[in-house]
Amino acid sequence: MARVVVDVMLKPEILDPQGQAVQRALPRLGFEGISDVRQGKRFELEVAGPVDESALARIHEMAETFLANTVIEDFVVKVEEEK
Repeated sequence: MARVVVDVMLKPEILDPQGQAVQRALPRLGFEGISDVRQGKRFELEVAGPVDESALARIHEMAETFLANTVIEDFVVKVEEEK
């Protein structure tokens, strides 16, 4: 069984109010030196069988149509090393 990770982030030109709220809170909590925070989503998919080109194409399609709103979000699909 393999793990495929889909990381979804807002596009750089889209405002990120949640990230901004975290960034503003950090100094109050004693964490200095952070100039920007962007918040995203991470999906970890356990794939039965080999992660070949066909499986990656289906996962890419899933990310594009279901996991990410491609109007405002970008996504990256990557296969994690088996441990």
